[in-house]
Amino acid sequence: MDLGRAPRRGLLVCHTLELVALAIWTGGLVVIMAAVIPAVFNSFGMEPGGRFLTRVFDGYNRVVAAAILVLVSAAAWRMWVHRGSGSAVSRPELALLLVMIMVAAAIGLVLGPESMRLQEQAFATQDEAAKKAALDAFFRTHAVVRGLYVFNLGLGIALLAVKLQQWMRKEVSTT
Repeated sequence: MDLGRAPRRGLLVCHTLELVALAIWTGGLVVIMAAVIPAVFNSFGMEPGGRFLTRVFDGYNRVVAAAILVLVSAAAWRMWVHRGSGSAVSRPELALLLVMIMVAAAIGLVLGPESMRLQEQAFATQDEAAKKAALDAFFRTHAVVRGLYVFNLGLGIALLAVKLQQWMRKEVSTT
């Protein structure tokens, strides 16, 4: 399908926004895991550090929601521009994006808030036995949340690889 200049510019904007959104989504998590978490726990105690990181991840989850909006909007634009040609959004790209969105939704809407509730319950409890039980419950839920964040990071890297592979194929086919 021969695209006019305006749709090509729109596609360039879409691809650029998608790369920025994925870079923020994946890069933000890498920065939090590699720099922020160690700095917080090396500077503060467990309770203030845990509360601070809860706020950090709340902000990160909002950034991820914005990245999802950008990625879905860009994919919709590409599907509209390429309507009928079948080359807009590949199945692997769509599958990776949908799984990433589902994982992010599970973290942001279900598991994250539950983990925060359990954390606050543990911090508020004065009895040592009850505090230990509450911390155990928190750490079990938190381990799942951490695993899902890392899983989504892997999916984001895979999505970047899929996009680059598609662009390279198009480059080879046009040269």
